[in-house]
Amino acid sequence: MTDWLKEAHEIKEELKALRRQLHRFPETGNQELKTTETIEAYLKELGIETKRPLQTGVIGILKGTKEGRTAAFRSDIDALPVTEQTGLPFASENEGVMHACGHDFHMTALLGAAKLLAKHRDELPGSVIFIFQPDEEESGGAERLIEAGVIDEADAVFGCHVNPDLKAGEIGIKYGPFYAAAAKYDVTVHGRQSHGAEPEKGIDALYAAALMCTKLKTLCGDYDGKKAVVTTGTLVSGKARNIISDEAHFTGIIRTSDRALREVMKEKVEAVIEETDKITGTKSDADIYDGYCGIVNHDRETEFVQRCAEELLGTENVTVLNEGTLTSEDFGFYLLKKPGSFYHLGVQSEAGLHSPLFDPDESALAKGAALHAYVLWQYLNKGTH
Repeated sequence: MTDWLKEAHEIKEELKALRRQLHRFPETGNQELKTTETIEAYLKELGIETKRPLQTGVIGILKGTKEGRTAAFRSDIDALPVTEQTGLPFASENEGVMHACGHDFHMTALLGAAKLLAKHRDELPGSVIFIFQPDEEESGGAERLIEAGVIDEADAVFGCHVNPDLKAGEIGIKYGPFYAAAAKYDVTVHGRQSHGAEPEKGIDALYAAALMCTKLKTLCGDYDGKKAVVTTGTLVSGKARNIISDEAHFTGIIRTSDRALREVMKEKVEAVIEETDKITGTKSDADIYDGYCGIVNHDRETEFVQRCAEELLGTENVTVLNEGTLTSEDFGFYLLKKPGSFYHLGVQSEAGLHSPLFDPDESALAKGAALHAYVLWQYLNKGTH
């Protein structure tokens, strides 16, 4: 019987070096050229077939010697436009770009799993698809890969994200809704310019926009047990201190526990804008559009992942999360097409995700690689039953 933890521990230094190499040369979405080359070279050394459906990102396909099902596992590969402040000896060498969301960890753990599984390909029933996806942080690479057919043959798809709030190597399991459904809004408010000393001769677009933003903030809250956040991130208006502004522009986000509530909140945002226009005399153009669909885990596959994690790491290292997050992730698009589950790997860091000080605990790498491999192995051998 394979001891996945022992075999992962044997390559822990290799994984650490690989993660640091990826960390030193981060690239933002759709620019991950060097990152893609590094991943592709590693997979080819393992004898794993590779494909590039998009300009960046790579798909690895490991075929076992026996017939069976197909399981997919996804890692994102892009970095953030963040200037690193960790002072680490392997800190980013690409100015203004950093793996501040742990995607270097994601890539490394999945490459480690690929190495472990490739070692046992003669015993592997079925196939594994390793998805190294570009552009998760911006416009989203998941939908483009799905359109390219990368999971057409998959019977299930799995994924993982690091969690700085869990101790290193601890696994977080979440049933049902996990990550938020997202939307964005871009609003331009049109008024009429006048002298600041004669406001009655103008229509104050800045004032109207400020009212709108203030009212939108009050929409945040609990809706029958489901959470929603409406956040305005930018507001631009005005030419001079003594001029009534004739135009204002603001942008923001909507995040909700599920897609149904997202539709409700979009309507509420529109209502706030329309009501304020009536009060102030402004006319506004509002563009409200959907972002990521949210992650809703499938119960059977989530129970399966929990069982695998408890068998491999012990029940004391597995936590069932009661609350989801209102952050967003494009992995949910895979789960609209195929059954699967997304889980967390603890990396215990005082600085959180997207922080320039984010410094995950590398001791979690081997455990992540071992669990990814074990989940894929058990799915192909025993399934979710």
